[in-house]
Amino acid sequence: MNRPAFHELRFWLLAAALLLIVSGVFLPRVKLTQDTYDVMAFVDITSSMNTRDVSLGGEPASRLDLIKVRLRSFVARLPCQSKLGLSIFTARRVFVLFEPVEVCGNFSSVDAAITGLDWRMAWEGDSFITRGVHDAIPVAAGLDADLLFFTDGHEAPPLPWTGMPAFEGKPGEVAGLLVGAGGKALVPLKKFDDAGREIGVLGVNDVLQENRSGQPPPDASSRPGWHPKWAPFGDMRTNNNEHMTSVKEDHLKAVASQTDLAYAHLDGASELLRDFEAVARPHPVVVATDIRPYPAALALLLLVILYGVLPLRERIASRAPAGARPNRQPHSRTKLKEAHP
Repeated sequence: MNRPAFHELRFWLLAAALLLIVSGVFLPRVKLTQDTYDVMAFVDITSSMNTRDVSLGGEPASRLDLIKVRLRSFVARLPCQSKLGLSIFTARRVFVLFEPVEVCGNFSSVDAAITGLDWRMAWEGDSFITRGVHDAIPVAAGLDADLLFFTDGHEAPPLPWTGMPAFEGKPGEVAGLLVGAGGKALVPLKKFDDAGREIGVLGVNDVLQENRSGQPPPDASSRPGWHPKWAPFGDMRTNNNEHMTSVKEDHLKAVASQTDLAYAHLDGASELLRDFEAVARPHPVVVATDIRPYPAALALLLLVILYGVLPLRERIASRAPAGARPNRQPHSRTKLKEAHP
């Protein structure tokens, strides 16, 4: 008597699962090549980064809080043997908190350092964004790392009428990304007391509306109250909305063009890694990869089919309604009557 087909299937499923388990035990590590990155991240912690014009989980959040969450996720997505360093920016220069370290072995320390970033760490109130980027580039170059600079692009005081300061470095010396954080609509800047407590918003008279350092603009002589010595910029109070803020994308794109960096607006975590990988310089490394989980997972799937799917199929078949199964008894009686009239 032949053995039913489902028993043969069970035998081969069990044999294949056992073979996969045994092979998984003795499989050696496989050497694979993967791309890694050396990153130096710079985070703007000036006062405008407290503006809550972005959201996290559907709730209003500050620009700095959004950067911290996205940067932590970025680090978690970097392949092992990548390195990341952290620096803060305020006034006109950057300050390195730590140089690039391997992200997997130091993940908890890197994550805690990013979480602890605070605007109160700033040592001055000015925000010369362009000079900060210029200062960050040689720092990243000296560490042989790609640059990741987070900022809203809000210059305080505003740039003079002559525009951005000249870049004295070599454009393209460092690959990297300027990341703009913040909403695109103007909102008021937050106002804080000497203890760092929020007490409202800044008004037009609380903020320098025009940069009056250096030479006055060519049209200064036509301004009300102009005097070549006592009032070279005129005496008219201006309102250039410098007490309002938004992500200054046009300005950041101009800085990126000046330094041969790329620009991206801060959105999702996966988009940040994708935008960075598009411009970064990967470092291929050979790593020993453990592939034993793969045959083990396949063996588990075969065992689920063997002890789960097949018994379930048999149980469903055994519970089929009586009317659905063929009834051969009446047919046999008819044949019997025909044979014996």
